[in-house]
Amino acid sequence: MTKRIEAKYKINRRLMCNLWGRPKSPFNSREYRPGEHGQGRRRKPSDFGTQLTAKQKLKGYYGNITEKQFRRTYDEAVRRRGDTSENLIGLLERRLDAVVYRMKFVPTVFSARQFVNHGHVRVNGVKVNIPSYRVKEGDVIEVKQKSREMPLVLDAIESSERDVPDYIEVDHRQMKGTFVRTPTLADVPYPVQMEPNLVIEFYSR
Repeated sequence: MTKRIEAKYKINRRLMCNLWGRPKSPFNSREYRPGEHGQGRRRKPSDFGTQLTAKQKLKGYYGNITEKQFRRTYDEAVRRRGDTSENLIGLLERRLDAVVYRMKFVPTVFSARQFVNHGHVRVNGVKVNIPSYRVKEGDVIEVKQKSREMPLVLDAIESSERDVPDYIEVDHRQMKGTFVRTPTLADVPYPVQMEPNLVIEFYSR
């Protein structure tokens, strides 16, 4: 198990928000940062601090992906035509682990990464085990036949914790879904406010 998965709820307390909107997040009962000085007086953050927090929130939400991966995604968003903030969100939502999470085949983005990595997912009938694989509009994503009875999958599907967004179509009986379109920021059901414009400012300093 990587440190990125092991410390997922520390991310919530460090960023002072329930990043994934989960009822069992420790931030719900301890709304302060972890550590000896977590309850100390907080100073007003600088512009740099605000931008850094916005970046850490967005990066953390998608399974605390590495800085190298996140920077690469940002660089591609800049190269594309249109609004860079919207491009960044669209690229992140097209990650295979994010799509599997949105389809409710798994309970968390961390388990989505592991689920894909272990070869439980097919895209257009072909096994894909790369979490950062970029899904295209119209791609069909399904859980492998042998993996459909896993308790992890069945519990996630039954959970009422979150809904499937409208840019994805999914049939939970067949454990198959389609990535219909690339979403905009307004389409994505983030439990907390995301500010990709501040992320763009952070990297373009």
